Order: sequence, then C-alpha cells, then structure tokens
Amino acid sequence: MIPNNLMLQLEVILNVKDAIRTRHAVRQFRPDPIPDEVLEAILNAGRRSQSSKNRQWWQFIVIKDRERLKALSTAGDFAQHLIGAPLAIALVGTQENPWNAFDLGQVAALMQLEAHELGIGSCIANFHRPDEARAILGVPADHYVMGAISFGYPASDYKPSKMGGRKPLDEVVHWEKW
Repeated sequence: MIPNNLMLQLEVILNVKDAIRTRHAVRQFRPDPIPDEVLEAILNAGRRSQSSKNRQWWQFIVIKDRERLKALSTAGDFAQHLIGAPLAIALVGTQENPWNAFDLGQVAALMQLEAHELGIGSCIANFHRPDEARAILGVPADHYVMGAISFGYPASDYKPSKMGGRKPLDEVVHWEKW
C-alpha cells in the first residue's frame, strides 16, 4: 500500500508531466477577459520561481490596454499575437544581473504552466526592438524588457502549429562530452 503523502507526490508529478507534454504556444485568443483570481494565480506562479541567490530581480507589468498591446506588437518581429490577447505580462529585469535571462525564462515557464493548468493559452513575444518596448511601458533605463507573454482563452478554431514536433533525445543529448 502506498502512503497518502507519497500518493499526493505521485499525482503532482503526473500532472506536471502531462502539463509539459500537452502545453503548446497559443497565438489566437477569444476576447473573454481573464478573471482577476486567475491572473493572480499566474503572477504568483512567476513570483514563486527560483532565482539566482534568491535575488528576485524581476518585475512584471500586466498590460490589458488594447492600444498598448498593439504598440508592443510592433516591438518584436513575431509579436503580433499580443494584439488579440486579453492581456500580456511583460518580464522586466535589471541590467546588472547576468542571470536575468535564465531567471526570467524560469518565471515564464512557471507562468505558462500555471496558465495551462487553468485553461489559459499563452505565447512568448521577444522584443527585437527592446528600447521601443521599454519606452511603451515606461521602464527605467537601468532595467530591460526581456519580452512579454500573451495570455487568453484559446480561440474556438485554434489549432496548434504542426512544425515538426520534437527532435528525439539521441539528436539533442550528449553523454559526458560532445
């Protein structure tokens, strides 16, 4: 017989495994607003992420304004999905922390997994013109905008991209050395 606490751990592991396997980028959204408690859960997932030396150098900017989302969509070459999203969360770091990209990547992953668990689709937008994004969002000069994540309920006609799936492990894993 498996003890209850171990059963709970196994359930969590299976749920995470399923979430990793089934999550995909969503770029078309329904216009339905995201409830405040769902948004708070997504933000808390990011806030709970680990960070280098637990410094938590990040800041999050929630963007719901349609005109601001439209303006942000021009700051990245592939950021047009921001236009149709009910909201986006910009990920901001400091210039002085060399671990920003890694830490903010973990934040993004946890936010997206939390959103997926709650039935919310998401997609990361990279800002190829970061100074433009910083100006649109009023971010201070000693900070930078790594990117933004669009969030929303997937459109009813949305179909995940079929860009070839994932490479097999033997094409991406090396053991002990290259």
